[in-house]
Amino acid sequence: MAGQQSRVALVSTEDRKRGVAASIAALNVNPVKNKDVLIKPNFNTADVFPGSTHNDTLVSLAEEIWKMGARSVSLGERSYPLTKDVMEEKRVLPLLKKLDVEVKNFDDLEPRDWVEFKPKGSHWSDGFRIARPIIESECLVSTCCLKTHQYGGVFTLSLKLHVGVVPTRRNGYAYMSELHGSPHQRKMIAEINAPFKPSLVVLDGIEAFVDEGPMTGKRAKAGVFLASSDRVAIDAVGIAVLKSLGSNDAIMKPAIFEQEQIARAVELGLGASSASEIDLVPSDEASRPMAEKISQILKKG
Repeated sequence: MAGQQSRVALVSTEDRKRGVAASIAALNVNPVKNKDVLIKPNFNTADVFPGSTHNDTLVSLAEEIWKMGARSVSLGERSYPLTKDVMEEKRVLPLLKKLDVEVKNFDDLEPRDWVEFKPKGSHWSDGFRIARPIIESECLVSTCCLKTHQYGGVFTLSLKLHVGVVPTRRNGYAYMSELHGSPHQRKMIAEINAPFKPSLVVLDGIEAFVDEGPMTGKRAKAGVFLASSDRVAIDAVGIAVLKSLGSNDAIMKPAIFEQEQIARAVELGLGASSASEIDLVPSDEASRPMAEKISQILKKG
């Protein structure tokens, strides 16, 4: 990625339907046309937004993907506790059925459909596994929230969202126990992102957790949507938004590109390596003041 510019679109809004459509439009690309699209939401738990993806955001995103000419749309997730229970508690199953979105519950995958990776230099003790639908997706669209993470992740944006593509436990091994018990947790989060690449990431930042999280926490109104095809760039901008709101020391004190999730992702070549490689684009004139403010924080680090 070194030397390339990664576009991140910013929309200043309190309207989720507008936020989804305007942020994607501002990227000036259509990665979903004539593709089989898989949506990865933030359904780790059923906690209310920003603890999990807002149903209105999910509906707006699915509608926009269809409008942009997708061949098919599905949704894939592994939650904690059971994925089916989380989806039922969030009442998303009838919504997805109405939108003709197929649900791929990763809890139901066969053992062979958890693909094993043992990359050189990994901080995982014996590698990790990723759901085959993610690996084989023709077009992956990920949608995340804007929040801090009190259990070692520091923040949970697009990189951390993808912990849900790794099993909680498989073949007798507790992957999530290793992750959350490791001093290398933040590096391990980046590492699971290496075998796949989303075509699009949409971040709903209408509200944020600026402390605690990821299920519950101290809230702040951010009034922003972001979109990008670069996980590192959108996470860097997301951290800048958290800094603008006034967050905890783990967010406020380190420089953005010194955060371990970001730094390890850069080492792995997953996205922008500095603020100078991020092109933060407001969707319209009304969004320009916020974009300029966030851009200055991003450049300062």
